[in-house]
Amino acid sequence: MVEITITGTNSITFPHFEVWDWRIVLYLFLGGLAAGTLVMCSIANLRPTKTVEELAKCVRAPLIAFVMLAVGALFIILEIKAPWHLYWGYLTFQPLSLMSWGTWGVPLVLFFNALYILAVLPEEQKHYLKFEFLKRFSDRLKPRMRLIAKINFVAGIFLAIYTGILLASFLAVPLWNNATLPILFLVSALSAGAAFIVIIAKDVEIKYLFTKIDVWLIVIELLLIPLYFYGLYVSSAPYKRALEPFFSFKGEYFIYTLALILIFLFLPLALRMKIGEITEFEEHGLPHQFTRGQILRMNIAAILVIAGTLILRGAIVYAGQLIKLSIY
Repeated sequence: MVEITITGTNSITFPHFEVWDWRIVLYLFLGGLAAGTLVMCSIANLRPTKTVEELAKCVRAPLIAFVMLAVGALFIILEIKAPWHLYWGYLTFQPLSLMSWGTWGVPLVLFFNALYILAVLPEEQKHYLKFEFLKRFSDRLKPRMRLIAKINFVAGIFLAIYTGILLASFLAVPLWNNATLPILFLVSALSAGAAFIVIIAKDVEIKYLFTKIDVWLIVIELLLIPLYFYGLYVSSAPYKRALEPFFSFKGEYFIYTLALILIFLFLPLALRMKIGEITEFEEHGLPHQFTRGQILRMNIAAILVIAGTLILRGAIVYAGQLIKLSIY
């Protein structure tokens, strides 16, 4: 393998295959969170019962998603040992290369995200645009806001599932080489995006809508995680050994067992809190204004979901690289 040749990794001097560090984890997390946020704010802006003028007010979500994705892309650029060679990737497009899809895909997602920001920018905030041509461009995009929202919905799905497909394509890493991983990354990204919308939304209807959406996404995620590990367990011996970090209380592996315990603490707790909020709303009617206690509970549940997403990606990235190399 090229990575082993470059790093000098071998079973005697350094028996673990470790190439990707915290920068990749942050890229996967921020990229997934940005993707989920884009998908969720697109859903909010595609509701048929609302007019374009009513919907073109959700500018914070796509703006924050743009910043998160840009920062995540910066982390992966910094991880490249020779980032000034990045331009070579834009001289060609290889449809069978996942890296090529990512090289072209992330800037395209940022581009359509920027169009989305301009399309949903309300009139009272146009003064933030320093150039007059941007104001005119924003006015021209506003009637096409629904179309741009649909494009960003697709772009968000692509971004969320791409990172899981990229990891799953590593045949030499048993923990990553699992068909369930892309779906798990997609659902966890959507769940984190819904949670993030709940945190930043001011409208009661939006908070309630995405609380209900996130409940189903958390349920699906809690089903996918055991399926992901079971798929590894019923595979060959190397795949079974890849599970050891998550089910061992040994000193070197305990952090991964702890990560799995935290995931199965955070997500069910967040699910219980969200179901409690929905039950309360349905019993007493949707209030025009949340109480401070309700907002606090919803925000805590959302934070737990986002923390679980970060832990999940970090644990899988690092545990996947604990491959025991053998000289035989």
